[in-house]
Amino acid sequence: MESIKQEVKTKYASVATSGLSTRHEGVQAVAQAFGYTEEELASIPAEANMGLSCGNPVATANLREGEVVVDLGCGGGLDVLLSGQKVGAAGKAIGIDMTPEMIALAEENAKRGNVENAEFHLASIDDMPLQTESVDVVISNCVINLAPDKQSVFDEIARVLKPGGRLAVSDIALKKPLPEELSQDVGAYVGCIAGAIPIAEYEQGLTQAGFSSVQVVDSGSDLNAYAKVENQSGCCSPAMQTDSILPISQEGCCGGGAEPVEEDLHARLADLLKRYDVNEYAASVKIFALKP
Repeated sequence: MESIKQEVKTKYASVATSGLSTRHEGVQAVAQAFGYTEEELASIPAEANMGLSCGNPVATANLREGEVVVDLGCGGGLDVLLSGQKVGAAGKAIGIDMTPEMIALAEENAKRGNVENAEFHLASIDDMPLQTESVDVVISNCVINLAPDKQSVFDEIARVLKPGGRLAVSDIALKKPLPEELSQDVGAYVGCIAGAIPIAEYEQGLTQAGFSSVQVVDSGSDLNAYAKVENQSGCCSPAMQTDSILPISQEGCCGGGAEPVEEDLHARLADLLKRYDVNEYAASVKIFALKP
């Protein structure tokens, strides 16, 4: 499990420093394909969106003024910043991420966006530095599938939620078993495919953690939308790389400073997705649950 977590941390650290943002046409297209509006994306710093979503949990969480909301695997702060707008000055939006580079990026984006009710913690989502029964809402966007021990994540969510609190998550879940090549591929795991669990197992895990009214709903979104960012550079859009599912920045293309997204991982994932219709095996799902 630790080796998997380290692999995920390393690859997403690379994405955090790649320069991906809404300014890249393909990155914006992915976000919109999974439910974000142009107005939402324009209301926050462009760097908060890196084309990593598989839904828009803020749109389905029914957030209210004064609530405390936690985003599991907050990345660059996309959903935390949007949540902060919803809950207002009397509320709080908290981001949890295990990657230092993502936390640094999220904190910078909160400053750029003047979102004063946001805070971020460097931590694993199965061991959050939050008090028991201190949170009204837990959201997450295409992250729980990356956790090696998902039951521990479900149990931790139940711990931090107040009685009557709710869960609104976007994630990838399986409709049927993956081919062995996909299920055993580290690129497919980091790419949010191989770590996904069956829809029924998702429901069972949340129920075992004590949740009620559990629903896992297929959103019907096309997972091949990720191909919209293929061949874009995270540093400057005119510079292209081939065979990449995520943008790959070239050092020096914008004067230096951007770290490259590792080409071998994304080239491998792109190749797998070309040979398999991921929609046949997996789905972008909306997950809802209540803590009694």
